[in-house]
Amino acid sequence: MAGYIGTSQSRIDGVKKVTGAAKYAAEFNAPGLAYGSIVASTIAKGRIVHIDTSGAKRVPSVIDVITHQNRPSMADNDKAYKDDVAPLGSPFRPLYDNRVMFNGQPIALVVAETSEVARDAASRIRVEYTEEPHVTNLFQQLDATISVPQPTNPSEAVFTPPSARGTPEQALASAAVRHEGTYYVPIENHNAMELFAATAFYEPGGKLTVYNKTQGVQNVQRYVCGVFGMKPEDVHVLSPFMGGGFGSGLRPNFEVVLAVQAALALRRPVRVVLTRPQMYALGYRPAMLQRIAIGANSGGTLDAITHDVITVTSQNETFFRQETGWSALLYKSANATYAHRLARLDRPTSSDQRAPGAATAVYALECAMDELAVALKIDPLDLRMRCYSDRDQIRDRPYSSKALRECYAQGAAAFGWDKRNPAPRSMRDDGDLVGWGMATGVWDATQMPITVRIALSASGHAEVACATSDIGTGTYTIMAQVAADSLGIPLENVSIKLGDSALPPSPVEGGSWIAASVSNGIATTAAAIRENLLQIAKTMPNTPLANVGPDDVALAGGDLVSRLDATRAVAIVDVMQHGGIDRIAQEKTTSPVQDEDRAHNTHSATFAEVKVDEQLGVIRVARVVSAVAAGRILNTKTAASQILGSVVWGIGMALQEETLIDHRFGRVMNANIAEYHVPVNADVYDIKVIFVDEPDDSNPLGVKGLGEIGLVGVAAAIANAVYHATGKRVRDLPITLDKVIGVA
Repeated sequence: MAGYIGTSQSRIDGVKKVTGAAKYAAEFNAPGLAYGSIVASTIAKGRIVHIDTSGAKRVPSVIDVITHQNRPSMADNDKAYKDDVAPLGSPFRPLYDNRVMFNGQPIALVVAETSEVARDAASRIRVEYTEEPHVTNLFQQLDATISVPQPTNPSEAVFTPPSARGTPEQALASAAVRHEGTYYVPIENHNAMELFAATAFYEPGGKLTVYNKTQGVQNVQRYVCGVFGMKPEDVHVLSPFMGGGFGSGLRPNFEVVLAVQAALALRRPVRVVLTRPQMYALGYRPAMLQRIAIGANSGGTLDAITHDVITVTSQNETFFRQETGWSALLYKSANATYAHRLARLDRPTSSDQRAPGAATAVYALECAMDELAVALKIDPLDLRMRCYSDRDQIRDRPYSSKALRECYAQGAAAFGWDKRNPAPRSMRDDGDLVGWGMATGVWDATQMPITVRIALSASGHAEVACATSDIGTGTYTIMAQVAADSLGIPLENVSIKLGDSALPPSPVEGGSWIAASVSNGIATTAAAIRENLLQIAKTMPNTPLANVGPDDVALAGGDLVSRLDATRAVAIVDVMQHGGIDRIAQEKTTSPVQDEDRAHNTHSATFAEVKVDEQLGVIRVARVVSAVAAGRILNTKTAASQILGSVVWGIGMALQEETLIDHRFGRVMNANIAEYHVPVNADVYDIKVIFVDEPDDSNPLGVKGLGEIGLVGVAAAIANAVYHATGKRVRDLPITLDKVIGVA
């Protein structure tokens, strides 16, 4: 039977999604279901003096109004509110007290028999505040920034700037060619299709079943237990489907706390669904201001690089990611120094958003490399090849695999890069200015400990269970593919259970680590099934597998068969019948080998063509070629979809996305997808995805992960193409037409 891994397979959950059979967090019903509507603060900082709920309570069908004054009991210490991926600091506590920490903060929940009544009643609540001075503008905090704190445990060390090497100041001063530039990326908000929602069912004895939009059901379960002082066996969290997360669901959001508060207070099921504007009060990609200085010799190799970054976080938590390490990692330079500082704002805590740190930092790095190439009069691709490093520059170690050269070569060939005229404004098409730009992408290849349970029946059906999530990336499907190959059964004979806190443990789904983690977890557990069957088979009379070791047998076509001699095989159904069983189950935890002697990364090369209306400054991204090296590709169809989506996101990052804040009130002004611009069909033209062959032995299946790498470098490639087309360098995103044509 031909294998499924590495082939193009449609999503096994696709029919459910397109027919509406897939149920999301806001679609689970129960008799007596009540609906909650959030009242949000209209100030950015201060105290609530009085909440007048009388107008809301007079509305027929309103059940109750929950505030900090009448909420159920909640924990009074920060530790209880810490989740698995919480940053340093004091987590936000929904409806805990009268303190207001950001505009849009939930300050009351109106619960009614219908969602329409709840929303109408919420509009009738009147709030009196005592306001305090606030700051929401990064540029007003530049003189009050703080350094990224030193790590308190080894896992945090990966987010701190790398140590300096060499004598960067002297090397930069003496470099033959220097470039210095300041680059800015604004706040960007997650805008997944599915609104954040939680439906909390109160059950006899005070137990809870909670359906929540989340990237980690067990993370939410532990969080709810901590906040409300409940036992794990009394809180069951499920998220069978998720309409996009991109990092916004890594941490528990306030809708789940509000739904649980109401369910506990009223002892009945309650649903809370955030509106689109309310989702802008959740985490977001932090604004980033970064200064890069690069010095090179006349031959086009780097003498020095300095990379200084400022990102934003909240007043109560210290969120940061690896911003400078990417430039430290990627290109050869004997002299380098890095710094990362934080600006505290009266805003919600910033958070992970697809390719956190890399999407923004590599944008600046790759634009700076393009500017250096112009100064050196060297082709941008040639410059990157001259500065190419086969070793991790931070820790001077080899890569487990790095096919970036092949990405450059295959991407450039598919794009036709050799036909590029290097002079700005030299290429035209039907009156439009044409620009070609390129950039490098890099991301981590990580594997996390995970537990998988497999139950194989004598009929040849397998159930695979793990608490991991499918956030829309196709996890259901790749789990089924790996299980089918590992167990030697048809794909349709595999059923997948995930997104349930009662299932075997899994980390949150993020960082591009779940594909590698759960796939190798399935392979580990399937090996235990195979060994279990072999032990039974060896007790059968006249067995052909008497002297065969566990590593020398495979499951294929319903048989347990010798890898060395296919004629030596026993039907699985016969093995189970001999053992007097109709089902074999195994549950195994897979912990990745800590290979600290090598660097583990994915890489990409993005080539972009833009067409710019010379009179109006309107920019179209006409073509993009993305060549990706990410180890073994499990499903070429869903993998290509991941990269396509990332490229579209990169178009939005480069040209459209920007969260605008009225700093007088600390309020987001474009908190909707009408005014927060993202690419639509008319903005997207030709996108070609190339997967470069890259064998890797970091794990048995050679999987690296794809979620983030497709976005890294796309915005830079487009920005560089805009410069090539227009001769104007725009260093602050998004590149809107007023910046291109120079209108103030």
